Amino acid sequence: AQALQDKKPVPRRPRPPRNILTGQHRPANLFNGVLNPIVGYGIRGAIWYQGEHNAGRAYQYQNLFPLMIDTWRKKWGQGDFSFYWVSLADFQDEVAEPVGSSWAELREAQTMVMSKLPNTGEAIITDLGESHDIHPRNKQDVAKRLARWALAKDYGIELVYRSPLYKSSETKGNRIVITFDHVGGGLDTFDVREVRGFAIAGEDKNFVNASARIVGKNQVEVWSDTITAPVSVRYAWAQNPICNLQNKEHLPATPFRTDNWDGITKGVVK
Repeated sequence: AQALQDKKPVPRRPRPPRNILTGQHRPANLFNGVLNPIVGYGIRGAIWYQGEHNAGRAYQYQNLFPLMIDTWRKKWGQGDFSFYWVSLADFQDEVAEPVGSSWAELREAQTMVMSKLPNTGEAIITDLGESHDIHPRNKQDVAKRLARWALAKDYGIELVYRSPLYKSSETKGNRIVITFDHVGGGLDTFDVREVRGFAIAGEDKNFVNASARIVGKNQVEVWSDTITAPVSVRYAWAQNPICNLQNKEHLPATPFRTDNWDGITKGVVK
């Protein structure tokens, strides 16, 4: 009003406060507001629970996540301190048929980091999620699985600390035998049902639900009567997979695939 009275240009209206619910998504906001103020403090390691917001660009996460870890380590200047994270939990409705999944690709991107950077590890929690709550209430078991990593790798306590991890596969006729690392006391299921969670495909890349059975301490045989020449197997490859493989220490098997076919998030971010 004063500007109009003085016949001067009307000043711009002041900007309203930023939406506190979206501000954290702006580049560098979380880093500068939360992490950067404590850089330089002495730490033994870090734990990380995040990822679902990146699921739509999971292929990019293969590079983004290790870059973040490497950046933290360089900022602190304490060498390759331990960095442990939580793989995505199961969420939303259970998926009964094999489909492409951005969440599965994000879990894969997380798992890949263990082979890229030293002193890293992940807690698998595909058995602890809730279909209608993205933040499942059972954090005690999540913490216990992270603690296993720290106790074993940082404090020298001998215990089984990681989930069964895909090692290799061998095709035998119309079946594929999967060999796992880190099986602890041996492979098992966490219920009385047969092994569930596997899918199998031929050259056409069309996956179907597969039958599976444990054939040794560290091996699972996978097949489908509808696939005569299988070439690929996937396990727990869904946002909320129906799966039950674990080791005898009750650590669920790490989701995996034996193929390297393009996923649904490749090319989403150039």
